[in-house]
Amino acid sequence: MKAVILLAGLGTRLRPHTYSKPKPLVPVAGKPVRGHILDSLDGLQIDETIFIVGYLGEQIEKYVVEHYPQMRARYVEQNEMKGQAHAIRLAKDFIDQEVLIIFGDTIWETDFERLARVQGDGLIYTKEVPDPRRFGVALLKDGFVTKFVEKPATPVSRLAVVGVYYFRNWRRLLNALDALIERNIQTKGEYFLADAMQLMIEDGAQLEAETIPVWEDCGTVPAILQTNRYLLTKQGSHARDLPGSVILSPVYISDNARIVNSIIGPNVSISEDATVENSIVRDSIISEGAHIENRVLEGSLIGKDALVRGTFQRLNVGDSSEIDSVGGANGH
Repeated sequence: MKAVILLAGLGTRLRPHTYSKPKPLVPVAGKPVRGHILDSLDGLQIDETIFIVGYLGEQIEKYVVEHYPQMRARYVEQNEMKGQAHAIRLAKDFIDQEVLIIFGDTIWETDFERLARVQGDGLIYTKEVPDPRRFGVALLKDGFVTKFVEKPATPVSRLAVVGVYYFRNWRRLLNALDALIERNIQTKGEYFLADAMQLMIEDGAQLEAETIPVWEDCGTVPAILQTNRYLLTKQGSHARDLPGSVILSPVYISDNARIVNSIIGPNVSISEDATVENSIVRDSIISEGAHIENRVLEGSLIGKDALVRGTFQRLNVGDSSEIDSVGGANGH
């Protein structure tokens, strides 16, 4: 089996962080979103992982080389943001067997044992959600998908398609992608995978569905903070003894982060080389190299190498920014 992971999106809903790093490298619970996704593939026999990258894609490659040196990886660049189906089609020359397709901004839980029982052309993973309007949804009959609807204005199904797809019949997928582009079938100006799968169904393909219990979106600041809370609760705390400070679980504090006279937690992730002094931090993510001083932070996402000093605020601070209650704010 091969895996195709889509990582080329600009991540506009996570700006300013995604001006300087790809969305999949934003840290949650001790490692980037990308790391959690790759770890979830352990145990699968994947011959090659194809990363579809775009803006700042070299950071993705560097991360994989450093942290997953054993992985057989290929990188395909999507220079034009024409949608998911367009991105997958760029890798068509390298898809020559059954394929697992994963969107790079979600975290989910499944053991993938279901793949061995697929009898049809593929398997679509879904999750029941209270408000499906932000997502693509699937309509089912007898366990098979009958229709896909992208971001329905009125609820037609609460089964959101979570961004994990297995295609046993990979040739049929590639044919549908070709047909989609040739017929110029677009939704909101982009080529969606859901539309290609709809063409497969109309051509007689059988796509099974599996509903999973856990799916965490990482596309917005509130969503990524929720994902951080979930993963910390699931994994438990990682923190050494910190004399002079109070730690309220669950937290992740990097072994080489510096914590001085502070209260940390609950639901806080602090990356390597970060410093927190004389501060209270809860329900927040502090990226690598950031410096927090004399501050009360809650519900905040602080970027790499940012400097934050002052009083209470809810912040969304990009990489290399500076927030100082005396000197004002500067961002790059």
